Formats: sequence, structure tokens, C-alpha cells
Amino acid sequence: MKQAQVFAQRRAGVLLHITSLPSGNLGADAYRFIDFLQASGASVWQMLPLGPTHSDGSPYQCLSAHASNPRLVCMDMVKQQVWADDEGFQGDTFLIKLVHAYRQFRKNASVDDKSTFAAFCQNERYWLDDYVLYREIRRLNHTTAWYQWPKALRDRQVSAINKIKREREESLDIRRFGQFLFFQQWHALKDYANEHGVLLFGDVPIFVSHDSADVWANPGLFTLDEEGHTTKVAGVPPDYFSETGQRWGNPLYRWQHHEDENFLWWQQRIKTQLDMFDLIRIDHFRGFDACWEIPADCETAIDGEWVKAPGDALFSQLVSTFGELPFVAEDLGIITDDVVALREKYAMPGMKILQFAFGDDGTNPYLPHSHTVDSVSYTGTHDNNTTLGWFEELDDYTKARVYEYLGESHETMPWLLIRASLESVSALSVIPMQDILGLDGQHRMNVPGTTEGNWSWRFDWDMVAEDCAARLNNLNKLYGRC
Repeated sequence: MKQAQVFAQRRAGVLLHITSLPSGNLGADAYRFIDFLQASGASVWQMLPLGPTHSDGSPYQCLSAHASNPRLVCMDMVKQQVWADDEGFQGDTFLIKLVHAYRQFRKNASVDDKSTFAAFCQNERYWLDDYVLYREIRRLNHTTAWYQWPKALRDRQVSAINKIKREREESLDIRRFGQFLFFQQWHALKDYANEHGVLLFGDVPIFVSHDSADVWANPGLFTLDEEGHTTKVAGVPPDYFSETGQRWGNPLYRWQHHEDENFLWWQQRIKTQLDMFDLIRIDHFRGFDACWEIPADCETAIDGEWVKAPGDALFSQLVSTFGELPFVAEDLGIITDDVVALREKYAMPGMKILQFAFGDDGTNPYLPHSHTVDSVSYTGTHDNNTTLGWFEELDDYTKARVYEYLGESHETMPWLLIRASLESVSALSVIPMQDILGLDGQHRMNVPGTTEGNWSWRFDWDMVAEDCAARLNNLNKLYGRC
């Protein structure tokens, strides 16, 4: 299969989640960041999933596979709309401001603006109606998971759902409006990025959260019992890093049900993402060949087993629906020949992480001389330490090995590893913003296996050296990535 056009030329990108911008939203800082990328010679902005999160803030356990987090909306931009009354945006909370914006919109917006909102609600009904119902019922039940709700609401009994629709009509519409504002601001930002030669690079986790609108609305597609509790859950088996493996707890897919429906749920999920992004990273790609299936009553991942998944049939259907697939496969860890064959059949680049490259001998597949054109080179990802933090924690022997491999240089970390990524033959090189800023391990985004203190890192423009963009631009020109 032919590779997607987006990978036809050498490119460089920066990994930075929206929440890590100084403002943490889609406002002026996002546009300024695109200007920074353009000045740097970078043409890709990679970010993490944008869905509404649970209380831990993890973008990989979202409340919806389709909805975006309305708290990413820039209210300063909303109050500049012709229909907005600036005075009401002085409330202390985002929700108060959103309610005010909605009521001002209903009161003052033009017929055309209201028609645009109505068209959005109609076009996105395939996920939006279930999502706003789920969020509203969840709030009414003190944010408990849907499988703990009263039976009538848990099981989506028509009379109970219709009662919510009648009694909570405005609240449901406010939630729709929050999504409308996000997608309006998002597509304006995407247009600006594309006009400035920057592509937006999204991220799709393979699994969805048990407590999510998707599972509540489609329980038959997941490994649940009649009361909505999981019977089988996802994870990975014991390995060098963990004697008991990792028990993630997400419900697995009842793949036969998906196949019987021609993967309609997946087609809709990918449609949403392709409307938002120019290219997409598929997290835990190996799960499309086989999933580690753990009985839900097991506390660890030890007693699981590999169960085949119909990845070939799924991607064949997606190609039939969408044409070329601008996907990057997250193929880290122990990968079988079957997983490699599936990735190569659908011409998806894999991932090469330089922080993983220096622990073995010269055959390590992450070393730059082992990279291939059909790959994306990273210094590290959101789950790694910053490159400076990583290097500072290495023993003296490994540090010497890194310097020996990369050659004697006046450059120090992290720029030495940034250069190695950019000069790689990989079609795309992506550098985390923390590395561009030369930050240590106190600035990492996530520590896998922990639940506190993650996902909250932000940079400030004062951290960006005056010559930073020019320095990156010079390297990108030198290695043919502009």
C-alpha cells in the first residue's frame, strides 16, 4: 500500500500538548506557537489526545473518544464575538463563563450564527447527543461512573432518557455549545497552521475508558456483563520492567460485533480525528494484531493471554472509507513479526526513541544508524524523562557510550540528541518542547505508573531563548527538513 502523501518529504516537528501552552488553551499562545514553529523550520505540531479528562487529567483515559475538552476554549476570544456581552465573562469559573456565553449567543447571535450552531449539532449527532446526555447524567449522579447509576439510566431506558432530555434541555444545549465553541476555535487554528505550512499531528489511544460516553452508549461492543461491569480488561504481560505486567483496566473490544457492523464505530471515531488532524499517531498499535486479555477479577496482568484482533480487516475497511491513512504506529516494546507486517502493509511509519538506544550494543534498533525512512525519530515522548533529565541519570559508562556514539562535539545535552534525531533518515523527526528549552527532569509531562503530578507541565515564553527558533531553523535546513 502506498504511503500517505504527508510522509513524502522530510519534516521536523515539536511535541507540545495544548495544556502545556502558557495559557493552556486555543487562544493567542497557540497562534504564537505556530509562528514559532514556522520560524524554526518545523512543519508539524504534535499533541496528545484532546478529549475531556477524568480527575487525574490523563488525556489517555478520556470521557469521550469524539468530544474535545471545552476547557481548552479561549474565553477571551469568545467574549470578542459580536453577540457577546463582555461584562458577564468576569465569573470565577469556566462553567459560569460558558453559561453566560450560551445565553448571550441565544439572545444576540445572528440567524446565520444560530444556523451554524444548529448545523454543527446535526452533523455531529452521531456522538454529540450521547456525549451531552452522559455528561449531564454523570453530573446529576455526583460524577459517579455510568455503571453505578440507577438501572434505568445505566441501561438507557427510553422513558428515563426522555425525562432527562425534557428536564435538562438547557443544560444539554449548553454542553453542545461548549463543543461548538471548541470546534470553531479549533478549525480556525488549524486553518492558520496549514496556511503557515504547519500540519497538526493528533493521537488516538487504542482503548477507551470504561467510564466514558462511548462505552455507555455502545455496551455491546465491549467486554461487559449485563450490569456494565468489565469481564475482560486490557494491559500488557510481565516483562523486564514489571514482574506483574500492567493492568490498564480498559474494557476490550468484542471484535466480532465490530466486524458485523463493518467497523462502523471505528469509522466514526477515525472520521472525527481526520476532520481535526493532518496525521494521527495510533497508540499501542500492536493491540490491533493481538491484545493481552486479562480476566477482570485479576488484580495483576500475570494471568492474561494474547487474543488475536482483526487489525487487517479494520484497516482495510478504513482504507476503503477514507483512502490513504496518514497514521503513525506506536510500535514500541516487544513487537512480533505479525505486528511489523501489519504496519508495513498499511504503510504506517513506526517510532524510534533515541533515549532507548544506548543501553545495548550496536544492534539496538533505536540507534540512528538503524533508523529507516518509514519511521518517526524522537529524542523522547510524553512518557519519557526530558532528554537532559534522562542523561543526568545515566551512569558514567553509559554517558561515555552516548558521547562515543554521537562523536566528539562542543554541543551538550539535549542539543546533541536533538541533532541526532534531525539528521536521522526517518521521514519525520519530533522533538518535545522541553528538550528544545533544555529543561531537566522536573519538567517531564508524565511518569508512567503514577497517578499524581502528571499532565500539568506548562512552559512560559520567557523560557524561549532569543536564538532558539534560528538555531532550530539552521539544523532543519542543514538536514533537509525545512
